[in-house]
Amino acid sequence: MLHGEQRDLFDLELAVPAECADRLADGRADIGIVPSVELNRQKLEIIPGCGVACHGAVRSILLISKVPFKGIRRLATDATSRTSVALSRVVLARKFGVEPQVESQPPHLGAMLERADAALIIGDAALALDPAELPFHVLDLGSEWVEMTGLPMVFAVWAAPADMPRQEPSPFAASLLFGLNHMDDIVRDQHPKLGFSEALIREYLTRNIVFELGEWEYRGLSKFLQYASELRDPTGMRKASV
Repeated sequence: MLHGEQRDLFDLELAVPAECADRLADGRADIGIVPSVELNRQKLEIIPGCGVACHGAVRSILLISKVPFKGIRRLATDATSRTSVALSRVVLARKFGVEPQVESQPPHLGAMLERADAALIIGDAALALDPAELPFHVLDLGSEWVEMTGLPMVFAVWAAPADMPRQEPSPFAASLLFGLNHMDDIVRDQHPKLGFSEALIREYLTRNIVFELGEWEYRGLSKFLQYASELRDPTGMRKASV
């Protein structure tokens, strides 16, 4: 969208997924990449073909616990991705039979585990950790979902309010193709900015994350939305004073 032929089609603003959802909800944005769980909360129309998903380990969404997972009573979460919060609650409820109290906190693992039994770490903060070296119980929630359901996990989708004219998906597909064809450029540009190795970023963007969504991915999305809608507290959030 920034560098391909689509760069003049949209007035782009960059924000974390939860903020993208809020901007759609209050009319500050017309289109956004939104957390999948927002499809249960807002009347949104998916722009098909592109999104953020995984077929196994996602690497950037880790549930880290200082107690066995069945013993989690308090879960500290990073609220920047609402889908990850809902996914952590779905996995804990369905696989381990626990429904912990959830508190939103800044994404600092040590501080989170001082206040809670477990922490949800996402994004760059998760990529900066080596799960094999952590002295805690660790779950990759992408792996857990795929193992539990046999379906992909869809974390975010392009969407617009349902009362807007239907969006033509071809610019989004073309932008994705441009990015995939320029993966070497993306890796070279991003690794010094983020402080990660080229190998880690390439592995993440080409192996862990899936950007093209088809029938199989949308089946996984439907299953996730069903499970998320059955959670007792659909927001999964309680504000903590930190």
